[in-house]
Amino acid sequence: MSVRGVVQPPFLPMSRPEMERLGWRELDVLLVSGDAYVDHPSFAMALLGRYLVSLGYRVGLVCQPRWDTPQDLLAMGRPRLLAGVGAGALDSMLAHYTAFRKKRHDDAYTPGGKAGARPNRAVIVYTNLVRQAFPGLPVVIGGIEASLRRYVHYDFWSDSLRRPLLLDAKAQVLVYGMGERALGELCQLYAKNSNPSVEELSQIPGIAFMASSPQAAALEPAQDLPSWEEIQGAPPLVVQAALQAERHLQNGEAYCRQRVGERVLVVTPPPPTLESAAMDGLYRLPFKRRAHPSYGQPIPALEMIRWSITSHRGCGGGCSFCSLALHQGRPIASRSARSIAAELELIVSDPQFKGSISDVGGPTANMWQAKCSADPQKCKRASCMFPSVCPHFKDAQTEYVKLLDRLSAHPKVKHVRIASGVRFDLALRNLQACQAFVGRYTGGQMKIAPEHSQPGVLRLMRKPSIQLMDRFLGYFYDYSRRVGKEQYVVPYLMSAFPGCTLEDMRSLARWLRQRGWSPQQVQCFIPTPGTVATAMYYAQVDTQGKPLYVARSDRERMEQHYLLFPNPKQKDSRKAKPTSSPSRRKRR
Repeated sequence: MSVRGVVQPPFLPMSRPEMERLGWRELDVLLVSGDAYVDHPSFAMALLGRYLVSLGYRVGLVCQPRWDTPQDLLAMGRPRLLAGVGAGALDSMLAHYTAFRKKRHDDAYTPGGKAGARPNRAVIVYTNLVRQAFPGLPVVIGGIEASLRRYVHYDFWSDSLRRPLLLDAKAQVLVYGMGERALGELCQLYAKNSNPSVEELSQIPGIAFMASSPQAAALEPAQDLPSWEEIQGAPPLVVQAALQAERHLQNGEAYCRQRVGERVLVVTPPPPTLESAAMDGLYRLPFKRRAHPSYGQPIPALEMIRWSITSHRGCGGGCSFCSLALHQGRPIASRSARSIAAELELIVSDPQFKGSISDVGGPTANMWQAKCSADPQKCKRASCMFPSVCPHFKDAQTEYVKLLDRLSAHPKVKHVRIASGVRFDLALRNLQACQAFVGRYTGGQMKIAPEHSQPGVLRLMRKPSIQLMDRFLGYFYDYSRRVGKEQYVVPYLMSAFPGCTLEDMRSLARWLRQRGWSPQQVQCFIPTPGTVATAMYYAQVDTQGKPLYVARSDRERMEQHYLLFPNPKQKDSRKAKPTSSPSRRKRR
């Protein structure tokens, strides 16, 4: 129970009858999402809603509303404070279209896995619906679609430069990153003042808003990104802007500003990384770990993560194409071992649990409890891992193995797996931990991400050398053989990356053939908004401003992509199936 006496409901309400059963006459906050409602901590609206209820706010959800009428939003009445809007777990355009702009036929976050339950550019559409339903109500946008589109950005699906999303959506505030604290502080602010000033908003970390003039945005310390008009006149400036946005997430204390006409986008400093106690508190909230009972069909995304445990957020990799790291940040926020063990007890108590924990991890599994000892104000690196692992990056892989051992020792657990993937260059720094990953916690296949084989492409990606990958492969297969297990590596590979030529792809194909690998699923590079790689794709220059070859047309992209496939009808995806290990090929 919270200080205001609001009790956590069995499920967050999605209808007026559910509100009435809780004794709620009105909502404080309405959350609108492009995903179906699953009451599980891996789903953003469930986590945000439960967190706000723990602060004493009455929260309701409208999930996947019709977008040609505001009627679905009116079902529970006008909320007292604000509406929060998110597109869902994916950018809505990425959820709808492949790398070749073909319409996807499924949606893992929708009952029955059916496509078409959310609109294109969902944040804009949903915000307009809120404004129609509740004129004058403050709208706060967030989630990965809003987070990655907070600055001027290139949009692959329209092949155009777009303004910051706040302007197109006409929302009051944007929350970027993992926004529980920021949303809680905004609720507190709007409870006092429905029209807060620039000064009041500027005190909340992790948000963005529009100031009416440069004078109104005179906040210090600040760094100014190239303006909308400047980038339109000189496309290479979008790369500079993307690099500055990356540094803003890392360095922590300055404001970012970007001028659009007479108005100025203000992005406040990122919030402090959550300590373990705060992370534990979030995951201790009383999630049902089920889809809302109103759904008649299963939600595929829940089935994928139902028996997994999130151990941490953030990734120190800093890969130039990674939107997840740009959203969650490089610092690692980890749960305690005690909190993870407590979640395991909840999982094993489920009558449907069959004994296998599918994953214990995060963006990169073996970064749990990792810490950086460098001064963030002085750090100039874009990645903790590239060009080599930074000496200030202190991993805790031995402790991670102890955690996995603790979980696997539970009498109701048969298997614990690492499905979220390990960073192989990090694993090679601790061979005892590496032995555990390979020998005990790989269920036949281990996911790793070399992405490519060619040095020039890897440098642009900020990925480790292929020689390091080969060293790991040798260790993986040799140790698997020593413990009597037939196991394979599942490599994530990418085609048509900015700077990747047709000859680079031929070299990658040769590298695969040498290892007996027949890739069945490879990702063609998709320029997701906000990343440095997408900026390079748009501007056709690298981070130093040097001209860069970019496969821009679908013909060029397909030519690169299908070089890796013996059968051109194979589909675009990310999984590769090894036909044999290097050691077995050598014996032949």
